[in-house]
Amino acid sequence: MPVAVLAALAAGACFALAGVLQQRAASARPAEEALSWTLLSHLVRRPLWLSGIAFAFIAYGFQALALSSAPLSLVQPLIVCELIFAVPLSARLSHKRLGVREWIGTFAVAAGLAVALSTARPHGGSSTDADLGPWLMTLGSVCGVTLCALVARRFVSGTWRASLVALAGGAVMGFQSVLLTITVAHVERGLLAVFTAWQTYLLVIASFTGLLLIQSAFQAGPLAATMTVIDATEPAVAIATGTTLFGESLNHGWPTSAFTVLGVCLTVFGIVRLNSSPLIAALHPRQTHHSSPADGSGGGRAATEHTTDLRP
Repeated sequence: MPVAVLAALAAGACFALAGVLQQRAASARPAEEALSWTLLSHLVRRPLWLSGIAFAFIAYGFQALALSSAPLSLVQPLIVCELIFAVPLSARLSHKRLGVREWIGTFAVAAGLAVALSTARPHGGSSTDADLGPWLMTLGSVCGVTLCALVARRFVSGTWRASLVALAGGAVMGFQSVLLTITVAHVERGLLAVFTAWQTYLLVIASFTGLLLIQSAFQAGPLAATMTVIDATEPAVAIATGTTLFGESLNHGWPTSAFTVLGVCLTVFGIVRLNSSPLIAALHPRQTHHSSPADGSGGGRAATEHTTDLRP
């Protein structure tokens, strides 16, 4: 068990560093590249961004090590502690220090997610194929949430704009994790089952779409406004989808449900606290340089000119 705890914390630290590096690289790209494949085509040529991807793979290795000797209900809450590493590191690289408001928001999100995930603990169910009806309902719901978030971002500015893109990315990646589950189940039946299952091809689409959305979120705003929302949305969508498709059950009853609700409330409180912080907004160069928050124009040149000691 001590090995699992250390491995989970190491995974969280690597995920944090991966997010920081990817966000630093993405924020340097012009605003005109948001939500376009041009953004990814430029990022894949940046050593800084590739370093972030490498740390993400290392983090998955530590996560696998932790899960080999401990249940998901212990490992997942520890991994979300990445926020305690990522937000202060992001501020440090921008030569700023977090205040009491920002620390409270960061700890509220991390603690809220840990409490909600450890108490809800999905269990049971089967990874066998669900009927087409539930799949279509789930796919429609995820697409609806994603599109609504992307449309709503046009009516807000600053950190909330970035958070809505992160919400869309988290929703897609949460669904992607469910598609990965069913694809792994198909692998156990043989390669023919993998390549003849439509979920396999939807997994590829969801993976690339989620990657684009998350990088666009990193480009649009500070890490504290994006990683927090992604970390909250991804497991929420995965859990909701798992209960719909695979018949998984959540722990409920008193006081379990009360702690789950408390965790959700803490998470929302922390996100609002961080998104309304002027200091957090100042961590992203485009937030203080763009001229039109509604369409994101004017921020490309400012972001391109912004340099840090991490950029190669």
